[in-house]
Amino acid sequence: MPTQTRMTINERREYLVIMQVRSLASDKKERIVLLNEIQKVTGCARKSPIRPMHSDLERKRRRKQRGRTYGHEVDDALRVIWESLDYICPERLTPSLAWMAQHLADHDEMIAPPELIEKPGRISISTVGRILKRIGQDTPHLHRKRPRVGNRVTRDIPMRIIPWNEWMAGHFELDSVHHCGLTTSGEYVLPLQFVDVATGWSERVAVLGRS
Repeated sequence: MPTQTRMTINERREYLVIMQVRSLASDKKERIVLLNEIQKVTGCARKSPIRPMHSDLERKRRRKQRGRTYGHEVDDALRVIWESLDYICPERLTPSLAWMAQHLADHDEMIAPPELIEKPGRISISTVGRILKRIGQDTPHLHRKRPRVGNRVTRDIPMRIIPWNEWMAGHFELDSVHHCGLTTSGEYVLPLQFVDVATGWSERVAVLGRS
């Protein structure tokens, strides 16, 4: 069963811009019908969209930017929790903040700020993402090797994962079978098998060695 989602601020404002044009070209009775429609679609109170409909709906920048809601105590706690959970993404980290903060505090690994324990649903995923992006700049990570560039022959062969319900012939699964016994050392013959995913047709050829 699909869940009903609320409009974002930008989506609601774009919708009101369209309804504002319709409202200006309507009479009083039609505006009442439009107001009922707006209330049903946006989920707002009945008088909530009346004032924006009679004003300029263009978004304006804030004169005064909002300050930080969470202090350095939350930053320090998130750094410890993030490291304990192996640097997972904000979407997976945010639901686990409350119990993980309490768990680490019980074992004297950190001082849990009340913002994470008393009100676990208060901090949002986007806020966690911004904090992790900021503290991640000072967090050392292991250097990861870049993928090696393949040779010229393999670059010219298109290889990717395809679904098993592929209906067009010409897409093959390639596999090899090692008849080497208990060890893979030495040279031996390997059957190389091509299986067409759509038709099931297969072809095998024997090759010597893996090179």
